[in-house]
Order: sequence, then C-alpha cells, then structure tokens
Amino acid sequence: MASAAPGGGGGGGPNLAVLDALDSARTQMYHMKAIVIAGMGFFTDAYDLFCISTVSKLLGRLYYPDENINWSDASKSKPGTLPVGINNLVIGVALVGTLMGQLVFGYFGDKLGRKRVYGITLVLMAACAIASGLSFGSSPRAVIGTLCFFRFWLGFGIGGDYPLSATIMSEYSNKKTRGAFIAAVFAMQGVGIIFAGLVSMIVSGLLLHYNHAPSFKDSIKGQPVGQQDPSASNQWPAADYMWRIVLMIGAFPALATFYWRMKMPETARYTALIEGNAKQAASDMEKVMDVEIQAEQEKLARFKAANEYSLLSPEFARRHGMHLIGTATTWFLLDIAFYSQNLTQKDIFPAIKLTSPANEINALTEVFQISKAMFLVALLGTFPGYWVTVALIDKMGRYLIQLIGFFMMSVFMLIMGIMYNDLKNKHTTLFALFYALTFFFANFGPNSTTFVLPAELFPTRVRSTCHAISAASGKAGAIVAAFGVQSLTLKGDVKHIQKALIILSVTNMLGFFFTFLVPETMGRSLEEISGEDGNVGTGPGGAPAGPGMGAMDVSRDDKVPVSSTEWQSSMHA
Repeated sequence: MASAAPGGGGGGGPNLAVLDALDSARTQMYHMKAIVIAGMGFFTDAYDLFCISTVSKLLGRLYYPDENINWSDASKSKPGTLPVGINNLVIGVALVGTLMGQLVFGYFGDKLGRKRVYGITLVLMAACAIASGLSFGSSPRAVIGTLCFFRFWLGFGIGGDYPLSATIMSEYSNKKTRGAFIAAVFAMQGVGIIFAGLVSMIVSGLLLHYNHAPSFKDSIKGQPVGQQDPSASNQWPAADYMWRIVLMIGAFPALATFYWRMKMPETARYTALIEGNAKQAASDMEKVMDVEIQAEQEKLARFKAANEYSLLSPEFARRHGMHLIGTATTWFLLDIAFYSQNLTQKDIFPAIKLTSPANEINALTEVFQISKAMFLVALLGTFPGYWVTVALIDKMGRYLIQLIGFFMMSVFMLIMGIMYNDLKNKHTTLFALFYALTFFFANFGPNSTTFVLPAELFPTRVRSTCHAISAASGKAGAIVAAFGVQSLTLKGDVKHIQKALIILSVTNMLGFFFTFLVPETMGRSLEEISGEDGNVGTGPGGAPAGPGMGAMDVSRDDKVPVSSTEWQSSMHA
C-alpha cells in the first residue's frame, strides 16, 4: 500500500492529507461504483418525473372523456386533453414535492451526514412509485387525487437525491476528473428519460397488439349528435393497466441499488471537516483507495476552527453570497426552459409530424406514438448532450459550457418562435432539427453545469444545503413551466405556442448573463475553491473575491486560472 505524498497536505501543505489523497487519487473502481450507485438514483428520478408526460393524455381519455370534445364535428375534437388545472396538477405536483425534498434532505445532509439520509430517499421513491400505480378508486376525483398525493411524496424523495448525490460524488472525486464524475451521475438523467419513453412504448405496444380498437373519430361515426360514446377507442381496461404499470416500473432501479447505497462509507470530507474525526476519515478512505493516509487530528482542529461560519453568517455572505445567487438564478432560468421542453413535448410532436392528430387514433396508439417520439428526441437530442459534457467539462470548464448552452438554446427557441408557422407547415424536418438542438445544448450546457457547480463552490459544512437551495430554485422554475408555460401550449394554439417559445428564448438569455456571477472551478480542490484551506476566496492582495469573479479575473498567483487553457497548462508544467 502506497503512502500519501508528504508534501500533499500531510506536512507543510495547507490541506489535510486525507483530502489531498482524494484530490490526487487515480481513477479507481470505487469511483466507478460511486457513479453507478449515485447515477441509478438519477436514472430513477428522471424516469419517474418524465414518464408522466407519456401517459397524461391517456389519463385525459380515460377519466375526462368529454373534455374538449366537439360533438358536432369530430375533426375539431382533441381527445385526451385534461382540464388545464388537472393537467398542471398531475404534471406539477411531483415538482412541488421535489422542491420541498431538496430543501429538507439538503439541510439534513449537512446536519446528519450524507450517508445517513441517502437511503431514505431511495425507499421513499420506490414506495411512492408503486403506490402511484395503485392509485385508488374508480371516479376521476379519487384516482387523480390519490395519484397526485403519491406523486408529491415521490417528488419529495427525488428531491433529496439531488443535493446528496451531487455532494457525495464531488467529495469522493479527484480534482482532475471531478467535473466528469459529477456530470456522469447527472447524465443518468438522460438515460432515465430514454427509458421513460422506451418502457411506455413497449408496454403500450404489447397491450395495443392484443387490444385493437377504432380511432376516436371512427368510434363515434354514425352515432346521433349529442349521444356519441367514444369509449370504444379508449381500450378499457388495458389502457388503465398500461399507465399504472409504467409508473410502478420506476420503483425497480431504486430498489436494485439500495443495498449498495447503504454500504457506501460516509464521505471523508464530512467525517473529517464536520464530525472532526480525521482518523475515521483516513480509515474509511484506506478501505476504498490503495493508499495509506495520515490522520492529522491536530491539523484538523485548526482547519475546522477557521471554517466554522454558518450559511446565514456575514462571512458566508462575503465569500459566497453572490455565488449562491448565481447558481440559484441560473438553475431557475434553465429549468423554466428545460422542463417546458420536456413537459410540453406531447403538444409539440404533432407540429413536427412525429404523432398523428389525436382524433385519428385510439388511446394506446396515441401513447405509443408519444412515447416513440419522446424516445427518439431523447436518444438523438437529449442523450448526446449529457455525454459530450462528461467528455469536455474538465477540458473546456463549466463556465464556458454554460455560456454556450444558454446562448444556443436562446437562438434556436427564438428562431422556432418567430418562424413557427413556416417551420410547422413547410419545413418540418428543420423544425425537428432545431427542436433537437435545443435539447442538445441544454444538456451540453446549463442543465449539466448548474448541477455540477453548486457541488463544488461551497464549503463542506453547507455544501449539501447550498446545492439544495440552488436545485430548489431550479424546481421553482420547473413549476413555472408546469403551471405557466404549459398552459400556453396545452391546447395546441399556434399563437400561444409561439409566445411560449419566445418567452423561453428570453429566459435563456437571462441565464446567459447571470452565469457571469459564477466562477470557474475546474482543476482545483474543493477546499481551494471554497476557501476552506485559507488560500482562496480572495482576490489579488487578499481582497475578497468579487461576486462575478471568473477564470479571467484573478492571476495564477492567486490560485484561479486566467483561462481554462492556461490552468490546464499549469497543471502539466
């Protein structure tokens, strides 16, 4: 077993040996295991949050069959359209739960330990995913009411996974590849979105094979006006089983990783810097890393004494107040656009000819087409963006990727908003390309970096809480998307969809400008970034770092790179 380098914090260096050993560790199996264990939580999160988009129109057909139906002219009917309030509740209630869960679990992650509350989130997700599919009663009010109740608590569990997974992965990682590791955990969200579409497509396809039915239009053909009954196109009870099965499948990935999540040791940074137990931190890391680490209990006491300030203290506000505003506002603005894109896909798909008009197909065919379209957009647009970020985030830096992503999203959404009619009617292939590119630059951009940055910028004592505040701000943006933007797109009105796209373009451009409040974190240790080692958090001459201090604002002598390229050069010098 190798020993930690004496100059790496064990001797005269400012950092603790156990933390320097983590920062300089080569990529090992425990890194990969941590990515999978934390990533499966995000796979489950994304599956559970986005699978509802594949079945929400089915719920409209089954439980609100008379909504938005034109009995005198079936061609003008839009079956499957839920009442606006019910649609917003079904889609948005999990997001409200997620926001609250982020704040609660983020706080307890700092107070009780990352590991101690990590397993609770999985149990809650698994139990509520199953319960969502077992929503009780037969009346619309009973089924939708119990569905919303369980999806709120499902969201509560999902919310806890955001700050805990990000914090755990950042505290386990080495500084050279930390961005890629955190981004890889978050990239499992893309896999979850793909599987939400794939599972819905498979389940609806299988049930459709054994349950043939006429389209909505054909089911009421020849019936007296005012007495039409479209129930033949709704495929009871197969369609009712379908949405329940899709929701319940979300429990299995969470259950599959519960044992391994419970076996993970507490992060060394929490054990050392919060609990004050350097010996235990060194022992835990020696079990998973091939290195012998000095405990340095006396040095730890001095280290802790210099970093006792709380979230609400003037010291935190001086060092990190504007950083927190930056991470919170950019995540808020990003999620307005990102969740609007995902939650309103079902309303955009007919415009780009990925799905048929609702009145020309039956219930399960509609689910199959929506799921297939969602799967293809996620596979070709969403998924690649996540993994391009993983590949480039430790080369380009978080800051530049976020700026590029916000700018390109704004451009593509503005083009789609202004040219919506022409793109929809004359250039559907180009429309589909622009739509896919907005997903690509969301994920090779702010959707990934807004998750990574709060896990790196803040001190260990409040890291989970600050990530939770940033993430909860994002979910507030998602709620705006679910209850606000989606109301504009729900009925497919052209002017309203154009208006929504232009609004989203503006929010993305605001995100571009708020990114200047966030500094670059690439290539530095967490303690150096947060100022916990006593050598950062200051600008030239010892002055506090300014709120928008980025990679270009501080010289190399002050430990912040002049640019991403220069920092990489200095690392290899």
